[in-house]
Amino acid sequence: MEGRLIILGLALILISIATIPVADCAYHSETLPNVMKEKITKLHFFLFDILSGSKPSAVEVARANISKGDTSPTPFGSLFAIDDPLKDGPEATSKVIGNAQGLYVSSSSQPGTLGLVMYVDFGFTTGKFKGSSFTVASRNPVTEGKRELAIVGGRGEFRMARGFAKLNTYFLNTTNGDAIIEYHVTLIHY
Repeated sequence: MEGRLIILGLALILISIATIPVADCAYHSETLPNVMKEKITKLHFFLFDILSGSKPSAVEVARANISKGDTSPTPFGSLFAIDDPLKDGPEATSKVIGNAQGLYVSSSSQPGTLGLVMYVDFGFTTGKFKGSSFTVASRNPVTEGKRELAIVGGRGEFRMARGFAKLNTYFLNTTNGDAIIEYHVTLIHY
């Protein structure tokens, strides 16, 4: 009986010690209830990707050695830096509402296909979403008429964004690579 009392006493002491708060803890974590309400925003705009002329918005910054002699505007393994204007319509005179900045690499080695892998931030410079952006990190099979890209983040009004962008090639010059792409974007954000 005495042995059981000693074990019970030790157990109570251990439980008491385990429940004493640590005042000088260097790391603290607390999970709070989600009080932010999710929003869904739909956007429609046109991206102008211009590789030609004296002021291109997309510039080749690296090319794979195996693509020497390839005369296409976007040979396999080529890396492009972009600062493409986003406009509210497909005409050259349409209002600029933002820009897409980032990188894309030509990722298709098959003849007759063009695929890109894109890492691009779509930022808005006017209107309700001025100062906000969303980020795409996705494969873009350009030769498919309608395609979809993954949205993986955002900032400003689009903080913690996720979603998708449905693309349609509005115009493509296969000689110089200039393109106008129509974007229908669905964002889920806070």
